Amino acid sequence: MSQQSVLAQFVAAMGSNPAPIYLRVKQAIVRQITDGVWPPHQRVPSESELVNELGVSRMTINRALRELTSEGYLVRMQGVGTFVAEQKAGTPMLEVHNIADEIAQRGHRHRAEVIALGEIAADVEQATLLGVAPGQPLFHSLIVHYDNDIPVQLEDRLVNPSMAPDYLRQNYATQTPYTYLMQVAPLTAGEHVVEAVMPGVAQRKLLALEEHQPCLLIRRQTWSDSRIVTFARLLYPGSRYQLIGRFSGHG
Repeated sequence: MSQQSVLAQFVAAMGSNPAPIYLRVKQAIVRQITDGVWPPHQRVPSESELVNELGVSRMTINRALRELTSEGYLVRMQGVGTFVAEQKAGTPMLEVHNIADEIAQRGHRHRAEVIALGEIAADVEQATLLGVAPGQPLFHSLIVHYDNDIPVQLEDRLVNPSMAPDYLRQNYATQTPYTYLMQVAPLTAGEHVVEAVMPGVAQRKLLALEEHQPCLLIRRQTWSDSRIVTFARLLYPGSRYQLIGRFSGHG
């Protein structure tokens, strides 16, 4: 059975779906991609081929392909064709998750390299972020997380010792800070600030980035029972990650 026939059958099976036709076509194409029927870099059928195969208008196909391109599923090359895009890994923007679990859910292997783990004296800015007095000891860790040996996150974290007294005694090559902190000081509230940044020289080296490659930065502060537990700067290579948010209500 041809790949187009599979697509046509899927669209036909959605006949009772009240969604607009262009949306059903989009869903069918995404299904082909997520199921691995159309792997990254494969050329997808042309607009004319899809019109003939699916029995819908060219306008419908054009809209579906155009929107899938803007959403990052497809790449359209003028005069060459339309191809399946290399899908970026994703992390939930408004939720707190274990990066090791995110990577495992993609069927990939997570590993971590601990760059620094120790105690520091809080400066004024750090003391403010953690709700302690300047000069008070804080725990600090710097960890690179890998997805199939590709660095995808640089985790720079400050921890309030009173909330996680054994933080420095953990092996973060076998468990993430998230796992330990959720055990000793379960998250009850969090705040995110997201921005695009240019990494410094040391950060570029740790993330194996070329010069001028931008990153996505999440600055995350978390609380447990109204007490600040940790402040983390999570740096993601912009070319390897996307941040995903889901909202409800009226925006």
